[in-house]
Amino acid sequence: MVYRATKIVATLGPASSDPALLEQMIRAGVDVVRLNFSHGKAQDHIDRAHMVRQAAQRAGREVAIMADLQGPKIRVGKFAAGSVMLEPGQKFVLDAARTELGDIDAVGLDYKALPREVKAGDVLLLNDGLIVITVDSVKGEAVYTTVKLGGELSNNKGINKQGGGLTAPALTAKDMEDIRTAMSFQADYVAVSFPKNATDMEMARQLCNVAAAEFNHKPGLIAKIERAEAIPKLEEILLASDGIMVARGDLAVEVGNAAVPALQKRMIKMAREYDKVVITATQMMESMITNPVPTRAEVSDVANAVLDGTDAVMLSAETAAGKYPLETVLEMAKICLAAEAHENVKLEADFTGKTFKRIDQSIAMGALFTAHHLGAKAIVAMTDSGSTPLWMSRHLIHVPIYALTPKVSTQRKMTLFRNVRPLLMDTSADRDTALSDAENHLITRNIVRKGDVYAITCGEPMGSPGGTNMLKICEVS
Repeated sequence: MVYRATKIVATLGPASSDPALLEQMIRAGVDVVRLNFSHGKAQDHIDRAHMVRQAAQRAGREVAIMADLQGPKIRVGKFAAGSVMLEPGQKFVLDAARTELGDIDAVGLDYKALPREVKAGDVLLLNDGLIVITVDSVKGEAVYTTVKLGGELSNNKGINKQGGGLTAPALTAKDMEDIRTAMSFQADYVAVSFPKNATDMEMARQLCNVAAAEFNHKPGLIAKIERAEAIPKLEEILLASDGIMVARGDLAVEVGNAAVPALQKRMIKMAREYDKVVITATQMMESMITNPVPTRAEVSDVANAVLDGTDAVMLSAETAAGKYPLETVLEMAKICLAAEAHENVKLEADFTGKTFKRIDQSIAMGALFTAHHLGAKAIVAMTDSGSTPLWMSRHLIHVPIYALTPKVSTQRKMTLFRNVRPLLMDTSADRDTALSDAENHLITRNIVRKGDVYAITCGEPMGSPGGTNMLKICEVS
């Protein structure tokens, strides 16, 4: 059995909305399906979530659903001709008061606060940084600029300010409505766009918990790091979230392309140190939108994220709108496996100077260390909340971790944890029965066979969250 540790997040869109194709993609290795709330109506997302659950059931494995919120629309307005061609050196006006459609000289703004947040000398980047303009002056509601780097500017393209500094709130009225929609189908994760600090994430969590209360559900929260202001606040954002997404598109526009690779490495390392999950995203297999094979550079990009220890790699337009959604998933899975074969396992270094105040965390670390040195076939964690497998998954180890849980919601959430394979099993029985059931579960699935050694963790009394207090080393007889 081929076991892949790094998880794959795939975005659902027109190219992947056929139920049979989606089932194939899940069988090929999709662990988390992303619903992009920047597109489509509420009912579209509800229907797609239902389709994901059905496809996963047919494929015989659980996947998580991640609802990705649109966030603030910092965009230009619309043009009379749909677009204009801006030339270097020409003057161009961004006018918050303009009501008529744009032309070659000026365009309106969706983001009305822009004139109060920029000054002469500021550099603005339009359309993901493909067009660069410099602010000459601000008069009333109009921002007068000179085009530095020209190109085609079409309707509703995004605006970024070099170095950050736009104050748009992370959660809009639309996001609040979308949170209610996402909770109606119990999305497992909610990704928050453009958070600047912990307060943005705390507000999102409050809104999610209120909307999900009637379903007795609590989603995991992912902070998308895509603003320059978020970088100095990374620690507080991490503490307020369940994970982060290295959203390299908007982040690169604000901090510059060259700064992103080092930031990516830092974010992955930091997330793992804080026991949070991390997703690496944007343009990972971009050429596969139109080509059946990736470029060598894309292969290296995905492999490097895997070698840095990312929990998941994400596909956006590649699976949402590309020509080869299934092939892209298969290629990505292949790259992850090849990179994982060369991971550097250094558990001793990981534990040097570390102290663990919690019994359950100490048991988790003991299981890793023992399984690694014994050459165990598997590590098994019986879990209610998913905390023990999460802690285990923060360390690189070539022994697969199987998480047995009685809760479907916990099983789905754990599909994002690196090197964790979540399985559903009732763990409420007495200890000996539960341990015997767990071994039978593993044998039935051909995970272990006679003579294999595995480590198993559980808590006594059984079924109480946060109660992992036992580690047992077993040999299959």
